[in-house]
Amino acid sequence: MSAIKKFAGQTAIYGFTTVITRFLNFFLTPIYVGLYSPKVYGIFSVMYSWASMLNALLAFGMETTYFRYLNKYENDKQKVYNNTFFTVLMLALVFLLFSVLFVNDLAAWMQMGNTFDPDYARYINYFIYILVLDALAVIPFAKLRADGRPLRYSFIKVVNILTFVGFNLLFIFVFPLIIKQNLYGVEFISSWYREGWVGYVFISNLIASLITLLFLLPELFKLTLSYDFALLKEMFVYSLPVLIANISFIINENIDKIFLGQLLPPEISEQEVGIYAACCKIAIFLSIFINAFRLGAEPFFFSHAKNKNSGETYAKIMNYFVIAVCMIFVLLVANIELLKYFIKGKDAAEQAIYWSGLKIVPILLFAYVSLGIYINLSIWYKLSDQTRYGLYISGIGAVLTIVLNLIFIPKYSYLASAWISLAAYTVMMVLSYFWGQRNYPIPYNLKKNFMYLLTSVCIVFVAFVVFDRNLVVGNALFLIFTGTIIFVERKELKAIFGLK
Repeated sequence: MSAIKKFAGQTAIYGFTTVITRFLNFFLTPIYVGLYSPKVYGIFSVMYSWASMLNALLAFGMETTYFRYLNKYENDKQKVYNNTFFTVLMLALVFLLFSVLFVNDLAAWMQMGNTFDPDYARYINYFIYILVLDALAVIPFAKLRADGRPLRYSFIKVVNILTFVGFNLLFIFVFPLIIKQNLYGVEFISSWYREGWVGYVFISNLIASLITLLFLLPELFKLTLSYDFALLKEMFVYSLPVLIANISFIINENIDKIFLGQLLPPEISEQEVGIYAACCKIAIFLSIFINAFRLGAEPFFFSHAKNKNSGETYAKIMNYFVIAVCMIFVLLVANIELLKYFIKGKDAAEQAIYWSGLKIVPILLFAYVSLGIYINLSIWYKLSDQTRYGLYISGIGAVLTIVLNLIFIPKYSYLASAWISLAAYTVMMVLSYFWGQRNYPIPYNLKKNFMYLLTSVCIVFVAFVVFDRNLVVGNALFLIFTGTIIFVERKELKAIFGLK
């Protein structure tokens, strides 16, 4: 159990950091929805959806490749570090060179069918530089994780989000207060400040990304100007399917918001995107745990791969993971009547518009459950150097997402997007399990994991539909579910915590 304890300890640190960063980011949601109309919030959401896809492209799958090749070439770690970083650097520079030439064309295309906003070109410019700075931070952050330095990793991530939140508050509250109260600096601020301008969100992000890269300078200074082209060729063979798989995954995560903006009538499209994006924020609590798990799991799984009992360890981790996501799933749905206040609008009418989308939250949450299990399962093709399967699985998921959204969004709007996300992630989860058992068998306890999933779904249905989101009933069902799990898993829990 020592390996699992080590994994749990590092994941706890990443989890604590992820909770802090996501909470602070989530803290901005009620501010945004209170300040911006659903239409304007839709613009914000679409821009970040595009940024997510481009982030994956610029990283080129090199984060996973870095972990894998550290494991394969334990005596050439510096060479692996140099190769992965300079690959990302070159891609980022090429992207920067070509993208700035077509900013106005991109702005016109993104607003096709809507009233043209000249500020769109400025938003895109900000995002270009944000994407480049974030790309340059990918491998240094991966190095911190591989070196077993979760505290430094966490510190820099917290600095990033504090900077982002701090500048948001400065632009949204402090500067307007200075102008209103005629305080020191009012003349300078009044000369350029635009109250309620969404561009300040993007400027805050740009400043935070720059400061993050400055904090990573000690890792950047460890680079040496050497490049192994023979190793690079081998890395590309491994990373190209990972890149395409990552892009497909990002498509699954974000293309629905883009399609909602493009396929719905212009008079409602941005509002529908805003409702969907705001309600998605509630599902972020489950996403926090999944992201924390991924941060700890990837370097751990690679470093543990050569151990004789690695398969049994991976199976146990899967069991605990399923238990955790099912408990979080039930807990969030049980308390949705409280969580909905994070997306409260400016007035009762606007609040009702946002809350009209709450029916999709349980669907999105279970989609995240399926996604988390898929991320756990996906280690088999990364460890066995069969990354093409990641391409196949994510590609199938992306095709399902694109085709089904194109068919159903015009009729069912964001409700279709929620169900399609669940369907795509479930298909990916099932495919990964069956292909993995054929090519890299791991002794997962399928029966127990399935029963936990089925039970959690039944509890959520009862709490959300039958008892109409009643807080008391929902939390009572959660406590019964938790108590049952503790009883069933008591022997394993005693072994982990060293209890007799």
